[in-house]
Amino acid sequence: MTTVIHIKADYEVKKNAQKAAKDLGLSLSDVINAALRNFIRTREVVFSDIPQMTPELEKLLDRVEDDIKHNRNLSPAFENGEEMDKYLDSLR
Repeated sequence: MTTVIHIKADYEVKKNAQKAAKDLGLSLSDVINAALRNFIRTREVVFSDIPQMTPELEKLLDRVEDDIKHNRNLSPAFENGEEMDKYLDSLR
C-alpha cells in the first residue's frame, strides 16, 4: 500500500532533483523513498556544511596531479609582473 506525503520544497530544488533523478532513470518518489528507507535503517540524518568533493572534481584533480607529476601544463614562476606579461605574450 502506498500513501502520499506532502512536503514544502523550493521550486528550483524540486525541479533540479527531478532532473537528477530522471538522469539516473528514477523518479523523485524513488529517491525520496530510498532516503526514507536509509533513515529508517540507520536512524541517521546527516547535515554538514563541510564541502564534499564531487566525483567530477576528484577526476579533475587527478588529472592536475598527473600533469604536475609529469611537468605538463605548468607555467614558470615569475619574479615580477613584467616577466609574466612577457611569458603570456609569447603564448600568442
